[in-house]
Amino acid sequence: MSNASLSPLPSADRPDVTARLRDALLGASFTADGLLELLGAPAYAALSRGEVVPALRVTRGDTPLELLVRLFLLQQPVPHARAADVLPVEACLESGWLVSVDGELAATVDVRPYGGPDGEDWFIVSDLGCAVGGAGGVRVGAPARGDDGRREGDAGSRAESVVLGVGGASTTLAGLTVRTPVSAALDLGTGSGIQALHAARHATRVTATDVNPRALRITALTLALSGAPAADLREGSLYEPVRDDETYDLIVSNPPFVISPGARLTYRDGGMGGDELCRTLVQRTGERLSEGGFAHFLANWQHVEGEDWTDRLRSWVPRGCDAWIVQREVQDVTQYAELWLRDAGDHRGDETEYQARYDAWLDEFEARKVRAVGFGWITLRRTAAAEPSITTEEWPHPVEQPLGETVRAHFARLDYLREHDDAALLESCFTLAAEVVQEQVGLPGAEDPEHVVLRQNRGMRRATRVDTVGAGFAGVCDGTMSAGRILDAIAQLVGEDPVALRDRTPAQIRLLVEQGFLEPA
Repeated sequence: MSNASLSPLPSADRPDVTARLRDALLGASFTADGLLELLGAPAYAALSRGEVVPALRVTRGDTPLELLVRLFLLQQPVPHARAADVLPVEACLESGWLVSVDGELAATVDVRPYGGPDGEDWFIVSDLGCAVGGAGGVRVGAPARGDDGRREGDAGSRAESVVLGVGGASTTLAGLTVRTPVSAALDLGTGSGIQALHAARHATRVTATDVNPRALRITALTLALSGAPAADLREGSLYEPVRDDETYDLIVSNPPFVISPGARLTYRDGGMGGDELCRTLVQRTGERLSEGGFAHFLANWQHVEGEDWTDRLRSWVPRGCDAWIVQREVQDVTQYAELWLRDAGDHRGDETEYQARYDAWLDEFEARKVRAVGFGWITLRRTAAAEPSITTEEWPHPVEQPLGETVRAHFARLDYLREHDDAALLESCFTLAAEVVQEQVGLPGAEDPEHVVLRQNRGMRRATRVDTVGAGFAGVCDGTMSAGRILDAIAQLVGEDPVALRDRTPAQIRLLVEQGFLEPA
């Protein structure tokens, strides 16, 4: 189906109307904090799960904020006269933010308040039914309407080029991104524009691309309604809209990474076989990154029979780039197919059609000998190092978001370790990272622990096992003594040859530095 079955979008060429609408929303406390206060934690959390009934129950009153929540977030028509007390109604009708339906007003797009990292009041625009609950919400939300209020199309047809709002993937990527001032940032597959919105805070120039022209129009609305600078919006797939001579200090992408049989839904299905889209995106990034620049991606990858997933991912990394690849979750092929069938609302449709689509996913995986699918983060950094570093790891445990500073520090430590051989390492001073605790594990009453664990309470929240020398070394690192002098003191204390201790300990020190337990003083 074409975009003709989707609701007409507001005009992005009326900054005066957008500014007045923004002022009205802020004036009624239609903000992330205002929503939480109005709805309460249970109803607010239910929205993130796509459940609107609790919010509908809470917004039965007649306050301006309740009216705006019903109108822009819950897709409920509201009385014309009451809306005119809160919004510049005539201007919103003229520019397409609202339509008249049987004497009441309905929104043409969802608008969700979103709090920026420094307390900014932003608004994420998306298609009707997609501010909460994913694409499946398009089936249960208010139908799209034309300018005359007629219903246009069914949910299945409207879902193809639908533009989603804020989801867990969006906020995860935003939290992972290194936030340092840059000249140029690129958001590939911008969707509703949330990554471009974040980048506008610290990038002089932001370019946003998408294969879906509707997404570009919605990104323009998101930026304008949030009071952010306009971005350079370009239509096309992956790096096609980028000129050959253009490089960027920051590249981010939450691409259509779902491994599916076909490309039914533009926002999630890349249209390439298997995980080819993610591989192509990562491999082509090296030539687009400026020296020292970062690229952050969310991705899916196949676990193929007889192949190590880490080898698969390492082969994706372009020359001249350090990489940090973290696998956060693995699903078998049946779990994976069910997840994305539910995402599209297929489980609520015709049972025969659902089973046929499920079967097609399993056929696709069987043909490729795929046994499971991994999900995670891929971060690249352009480097001039002779031997770039590639770190692949599985870390399904809770982390502390935002992680941008943790990511930046990870690559800074890589540089430090590359520049210091073992001799230089022993001459260096270190400090124990903040909020690292020591745990001793052993049988009750035992004279000595079976092993000692260092645990972080910040960032990646790692835990690593160390021997008694490593634990003692980390415990006295306060930046005042060199590593070599500390080891000499430990050798004397435990009666060990100091030369032998100096020879065998640098590898453990390197690991503690690489994982962020120790920091160069």
